[in-house]
Amino acid sequence: MIKFILRNIWRFVILVILQIVIFNNIQFSGYINPYIYVLFILLLPFETPKWLLILSSFLLGLSIDIFSNTLGMHAAACVFMAFMRPHVLQYISPREGYEASSLPRISYYGFNWFIKYSITLILAHHIFLFYIEVFTFSGYFFTLSRALLSSLFSIILIVFSQYVIYRK
Repeated sequence: MIKFILRNIWRFVILVILQIVIFNNIQFSGYINPYIYVLFILLLPFETPKWLLILSSFLLGLSIDIFSNTLGMHAAACVFMAFMRPHVLQYISPREGYEASSLPRISYYGFNWFIKYSITLILAHHIFLFYIEVFTFSGYFFTLSRALLSSLFSIILIVFSQYVIYRK
């Protein structure tokens, strides 16, 4: 149990550092901003209590906000993503349900399951984040295109990370 908690704390710290140092500095024409830190929320175990899921997501978003000077936007988007996660997991669950000791990874449930899971949650996070950032519906399609392109780039990086870091 202690090993598991330390592993998640380590993942939290590493993803925040990677986001702040590397991925916050990547911008393609003002359209694509990859947010790989959401991988922390995606990879939390199925059995994570909802209160802990919401709290850890809030702390993750708040950490990004502190270093990015974004006044709670990432915290709000992460909490929204954490709120959606149990519903998405229930909707895409295998017929026999999730195995007790398994984790939400490509290596456990395959590419198709993971891509449905990550696309849904990352799109929800990014659309929420980008619209709260502009806080207006003028330029609706520009903001939507930014959210979709950033989501696509984030999904590619996250799926790639699954094959590099979490291979069996």
